[in-house]
Amino acid sequence: MSFILTWLSTAVAAAVATWVLPGLVPMGETLSSILIFALAIALVNASIRPIMHTLSMPLTVLTLGIFHLVVNGVALLIASWLSTSILGMGVYVVSFWDALLGSIIISIVSSIVGGIVGADD
Repeated sequence: MSFILTWLSTAVAAAVATWVLPGLVPMGETLSSILIFALAIALVNASIRPIMHTLSMPLTVLTLGIFHLVVNGVALLIASWLSTSILGMGVYVVSFWDALLGSIIISIVSSIVGGIVGADD
């Protein structure tokens, strides 16, 4: 049940990010594209992102945590590629800057929604 709540809070956050940023473009039907994109984000966050954080730890420490945002942006680009290329529908991220801003928006909104619905319990 916790995974479903986390996935839905990420989907709400991805919907907000695609609504706010013109550089995040849903490919196909909007609702299903956002749900597929949220699933791709969950897969990347569970598998690839911890490895990227571990490998980038020296740069993250050197920049006092700012490089963590770059890693999150790259993870969002990977999730976009995974959802649009492999799964056939999702959210296409136009540029790295859109991915960086999108990752900030998704992080903030998903933590707020996750706190409201209790996805972190």
